Amino acid sequence: MSLTSTPLSPTNRRNALQDMASQELDLLVIGGGVVGAGAALDAASRGLRVGLVEARDLASGTSSRSSKLVHGGLRYLKQLGFPLVFEALRERSLILDTLCPHLAHPVPFLYPLERKGIDRAYVGLGIGVYDVLGAGRGVPSHHKHLSKKSTLKSFPGAKVGHVHGAIKFYEGQLDDARHTMMLSRTAATYGAQVATSARVTGFLRSGDRVIGAKVTDLESGEQLEIRAKVTVNAAGVWTDEIQEMVGGKGKFRVRASKGVHVVIPRDRIRSETGLITETEKSLLFIIPCPWSEDFWIIGTTDTKWDLDLAHPAASESDIDYILEHANRLLETPLTHADVVGVYAGLRPLLAGESDDTSKLSREHAVVSPVPGLVIVAGGKYTTYRVMAEDAVDEAVKALPGTVAKSCTHKVPLVGADGYQALKNNTARLATQTGLGEARITHLLGRYGSLIGEVLELIDADPTLAEPLASAPKYLKAEVRYAVSHEGALHLDDILARRLRISIDTWDRGEAAAQEAAELVAPLLDWDAAAIANEVEHYRSRVAAEIESQQMPDDQTADAARLGAPEVRVGAGSH
Repeated sequence: MSLTSTPLSPTNRRNALQDMASQELDLLVIGGGVVGAGAALDAASRGLRVGLVEARDLASGTSSRSSKLVHGGLRYLKQLGFPLVFEALRERSLILDTLCPHLAHPVPFLYPLERKGIDRAYVGLGIGVYDVLGAGRGVPSHHKHLSKKSTLKSFPGAKVGHVHGAIKFYEGQLDDARHTMMLSRTAATYGAQVATSARVTGFLRSGDRVIGAKVTDLESGEQLEIRAKVTVNAAGVWTDEIQEMVGGKGKFRVRASKGVHVVIPRDRIRSETGLITETEKSLLFIIPCPWSEDFWIIGTTDTKWDLDLAHPAASESDIDYILEHANRLLETPLTHADVVGVYAGLRPLLAGESDDTSKLSREHAVVSPVPGLVIVAGGKYTTYRVMAEDAVDEAVKALPGTVAKSCTHKVPLVGADGYQALKNNTARLATQTGLGEARITHLLGRYGSLIGEVLELIDADPTLAEPLASAPKYLKAEVRYAVSHEGALHLDDILARRLRISIDTWDRGEAAAQEAAELVAPLLDWDAAAIANEVEHYRSRVAAEIESQQMPDDQTADAARLGAPEVRVGAGSH
């Protein structure tokens, strides 16, 4: 028997907050990124009473701004990080094969060889080790050495005379924001109470022990006290700020590293596969967009960031860096005019002795600085499940009785059950619904077997089968569903994370804002003034981001981005 998925509706959010405040939890998780959502699922699937609070939106920080890859970390082999790579490759296999095959899939890459002789030996050895560590783990193994002729067949847009061959191998990819949201929905389905727009403002104490948190509902302004036997801080780059709330210095520090990506139309780069190359600072990926065949995602940078954590800004120099290194491989160079969208995220790295963020640890740490509080930080997106398991393992040491061991390696996310059978029936579904095979394929890749919930909205209101006027790759039903089932409370949540309109349309979603706001207004009790306020906030955010991307450096870009106010009043920092 399969569980009926629990929607993250506005009503369920309000009920979740009241439920959390009404009786003591076993575990309160702070942070709605991938690790926090993973910890909530891990604890709920062990039978614990769990609550998850997030100051903004699910995946609103780092977890919606990654490279969209499920990978072992090829670059870490250079630092001899074999255990980290092996662990990540094992998790890659679980994600692709078991946990969320509806959201994640293998993707081929070429590593173009730019130096005759030396590159084939050097790169081939590294990818060979990578293949051995990841044998049978989620993607086709056995990398292939390609001749120059074969390389140009797969990558006809290569710079003539510069690319002398390539090595082909596979990685995995997914839409990170949707994956984190689905993790949260799965946690809710197993009994976790999930609430966004719920900002932690302090801890509840009994002597030295943390016994819960003070939380402000940013939608209503209500102040709540949520009691819990153990609280888990999974706040990512906000870890140090949460640590400061308990007083004293934490057992480690987290340093933010900024990673910037640009979105480019697919026809600007002639290649049948993704591409990867090494820069002086990191690896640069040219990645087929996981949610649309119309785009490439190119990134990333790896630079220290000590400015605003909520809205890291990409500067003109960041974009120049990405385009310059991509153009090293391309016969027809990219320009700023080719950039459809840009996003910047922060990696929460465990701080060490080095000032160079590319050398800081990608491993994670779990500590309990005071009784009743567990902190988990560091790591990488692919290993979120291990981080979550380790955090809950530490937390349950303080709980009475015997607690079941983690079982999340065997718990598929909602939407996975029955996905393959539905995918095999794409043609039948297209005929039944009248939506066409391309549209059904798109919906299955976003919702998996939960596609039925989206189709139910269309059955109730056939106008929802229409595409958005200014973003026709998305249906009106998807906008409505983002609020009714997926926890979206504001336009930014919908256009930036549930859908990807903010980075995959030329106007960054400015035209879609009004249409989307009117579609969800009945679900969120928005009147005309509230609709106008949401649209204004969204468009101000877009204008501020575009301005920041024209600034020469981090300081001026940050100042420009901060010109747009928060739509969640009181969100402040975390």
